[in-house]
Amino acid sequence: MKNILIMMWFTLREALARKVFIFFIVISSLVILGMLLILTSKSTTVIIQTFGKSGQAIGYTQVIHALELIIVSPLSGLCILLAIFASSSFVPIMLEKGNIDLLLSKPVSRIQLLLGKYFGGVLVVFLNIIFLIIGVWLLISIKFSFWDFSFLWIIVIVTFTFAVLYSLIVLFGVMTQSSIFGMMIAYFIFIILSPLLVLIKDKFIVFLQNGFLKDIIIGLYYIVPQTAELMGETVSNLTVGKGIIDFQPILTSSAFLIITLALSVYLFVKKDF
Repeated sequence: MKNILIMMWFTLREALARKVFIFFIVISSLVILGMLLILTSKSTTVIIQTFGKSGQAIGYTQVIHALELIIVSPLSGLCILLAIFASSSFVPIMLEKGNIDLLLSKPVSRIQLLLGKYFGGVLVVFLNIIFLIIGVWLLISIKFSFWDFSFLWIIVIVTFTFAVLYSLIVLFGVMTQSSIFGMMIAYFIFIILSPLLVLIKDKFIVFLQNGFLKDIIIGLYYIVPQTAELMGETVSNLTVGKGIIDFQPILTSSAFLIITLALSVYLFVKKDF
């Protein structure tokens, strides 16, 4: 456990040295600044005046939740897109000749090495997501005097969604020693495949006549990380204080994470350097 923590710390230092952490912080700061400008505009003042707390508590709460949803949808997606880009090179750089030779000469097992790099990447993103989400939450809370702590659960879901996709990035990093393939696959799943499978399953699968094709689509839906469900319905429900209603996307995505990470560790242990 100690070696894993040390590798996490080294990964964090690497992110700082390569300006990955700073890049994320700068982007997050710009987003927060943009939110500050929006929330201090005349339109938000009109909202407060129209839905004041006196006698209109329900309407006021609904408006704040609606505003939070408008902010959360693009914000959570931006977090994932930036996180994939910022973390995709951690493992390939570790596997470069010279770097991996030095690391393997240390009293640390390959399993600890890879797990430390994985959790270190998740830690880097987690810290940046905390900065961004809490920054936006404080702006909304102070502006409207509405302290909705359920909003902060977004940090957990966004980090978990990234952790699932990052396990895939790590796997391709070990297999190819390149950041390109893992990053492309992660983007493909997040932007195209997962939303497409949800759309087909919910809207069009009833019109399919081929039973075999239906089975393939349903199978893919449960095998592929359900990032669309996590970043869509789950985040929306948490934002408006409903909590997690459907745990199935979390459970199936967790299974994908564990299997993918275990395969990465197996390949890394067997790899000849």
